Amino acid sequence: MSITQQYLLDAHRARSLGEAAPPAPGTHEWRLLRAWREERRFRAVLAGRPVRPGLRAALARWWRRPTRPAPEAGPRTPRPRP
Repeated sequence: MSITQQYLLDAHRARSLGEAAPPAPGTHEWRLLRAWREERRFRAVLAGRPVRPGLRAALARWWRRPTRPAPEAGPRTPRPRP
C-alpha cells in the first residue's frame, strides 16, 4: 500500500468517525529536517565541537568558487603591421 493510499484510507476512516483528518503526506517534512539539524548543532555545542555552517553554505561556496576565464568568442582580428 502506498503512502497516498494509506492517507486516503485514514482520511476516510476519520471522516466516518467524525474525527479530524490526518495531515497530508509530506506536510511536516521540512519541520522535521529543521528540528533534526538543530538537534545535531545543539549536541555539537554540548560536545565542544565547532558547529559547521551546513549544506547551504557549502553549496554557496561551491557556486562562488573562482573559475577560469572563458575563451574568446569569434575569430581574432589581425593586428595592423607598421
